[in-house]
Amino acid sequence: MIIGLTGGIGSGKSTVAKMFNEFSTVAIYIADIEAKQLMNTSKVIKENLIKFFGEDVFKNAVLNREFLANIVFKDKEKLKVLNNIVHPEVKNHFKKFVANNSDKDYIVYESAILFENNTQNQFDFIITVYTDLEERINRIIKRDNTTRKEVLNRINSQWKDNKKMLLSNYVVDNYSVKNTKILVEQIHNILTKKQCSI
Repeated sequence: MIIGLTGGIGSGKSTVAKMFNEFSTVAIYIADIEAKQLMNTSKVIKENLIKFFGEDVFKNAVLNREFLANIVFKDKEKLKVLNNIVHPEVKNHFKKFVANNSDKDYIVYESAILFENNTQNQFDFIITVYTDLEERINRIIKRDNTTRKEVLNRINSQWKDNKKMLLSNYVVDNYSVKNTKILVEQIHNILTKKQCSI
């Protein structure tokens, strides 16, 4: 089984992914981390990034994330271009990951833009992590040392929470670690057929 784990930026997806990672029979694939690595190592991605965004997209042979973010989070068409460059390579990388973890009960694929990339049909179940908007904004400002305006640009480039939740099998309301842990355990029990309902 392949489980899609998503939620808006700052919702706490990484926290939830870590909780699932505590189960020894589960494998976790963090698409954002893998994409970042591939953007620095994949020849195909590098060539296309330079072609579409210019030489400045790399600084000392390392991806200039700030330069790229300033372009794509202000222009939805350019964000689409970026996703079209990176996503196929991540998809191929994930296929290998699945093959290497075929002994697990299920695999969790964590991605902020699961619906935005129109990949929801590739998963057996989808979990959306939800957190209050102001809480998300404060978390990202603190985490990324950025401005409220930049955070809102990033949030507005993603689908609205209610739209994601309507298309999900499970929603994790991430307002407290204790509550989130209980919900994760309940979902895990359902997915491993230890109990029939939440």
